[in-house]
Amino acid sequence: MTSTDRLSRRGFCLCCIGATTMAATGGWLSPQQSFAKAQGIVDMIRADAAMASIKTYKLRGNVAILEGSGGNIAVLTGSDGKLLVDAGITATRPRIMEALSGLDSAPVKHLVNTHWHFDHADGNEWVNREGATIFAHENTRKNLMAAVRVEDWDFNFPAAPSSAIPTETFPDETTITLNQTKAILKHHPNAHTNGDITVTFAEANVLHAGDIYWNGIYPFIDYSTGGSIDGTIQAVEAILANTDGQTIIIPGHGHPISNGSELRDYREMLVSIRDRISKLKSQNRTLDEIIAANPTAPFDQKWGQFVITPAFFTKLVYEGLT
Repeated sequence: MTSTDRLSRRGFCLCCIGATTMAATGGWLSPQQSFAKAQGIVDMIRADAAMASIKTYKLRGNVAILEGSGGNIAVLTGSDGKLLVDAGITATRPRIMEALSGLDSAPVKHLVNTHWHFDHADGNEWVNREGATIFAHENTRKNLMAAVRVEDWDFNFPAAPSSAIPTETFPDETTITLNQTKAILKHHPNAHTNGDITVTFAEANVLHAGDIYWNGIYPFIDYSTGGSIDGTIQAVEAILANTDGQTIIIPGHGHPISNGSELRDYREMLVSIRDRISKLKSQNRTLDEIIAANPTAPFDQKWGQFVITPAFFTKLVYEGLT
């Protein structure tokens, strides 16, 4: 498998940037090693996105998914104009536009950011220039407006350009009504970041979970902007409590069509690994000792086969435990 295959297999994201070193080294590099030449890697992301294909999945009613540009993008179509949930990576713009045109001829009028990360919000600027108003949680706006350092990536992000900054923000929950559909935007505190929201298309019974949920992949947790393992678990539990057996759940990464049963498996994995690592940490084990104990072992075959490796995920969970 080439490094490009690894980047595109489930939709490339900056969270997973360390994969670019896999083919050359035969193994995982630490975030610090992976980001030693960060500017070159960012350029590579954009170059990869420029060639990435976009796959369209049509769901119930007037909701579809675009896969292939960073995080999974949801699209609500209709005569009131399109609403996008996340904007992907800018270099994929021509193929995103082509995929959007294949759904209907209406312009993009609204964009919702599930959180601030590059692989979900890099396209904000061009989508805004297409005429879209950008909605997000107030913390996502704050993160995009400032220079932010993500310690676990050893990377400093500059502030986004003014046209990429969300202008419509909210502290807890809001609803956008268009195309005979209610899009309910709900904040889940301190999960993947401090600004994560889910977007529920009520009439279609479809929920976009953003990076709270990684389908079949160990997730990244961004402690630098308020993420936490416990907050992630609480957010997953809140989603499960407010969906039913018929709800289509869109993850931020992984196969883009999921459901409550798969999300419950994800929760079980998160809780079990958290509890295993918490027990080891309470015994005053060092991080290296805990990694050597392989607390993720029962889940690695299913969840640990992509970029967030068992060792890196162990570090992320360890970091969030007191």
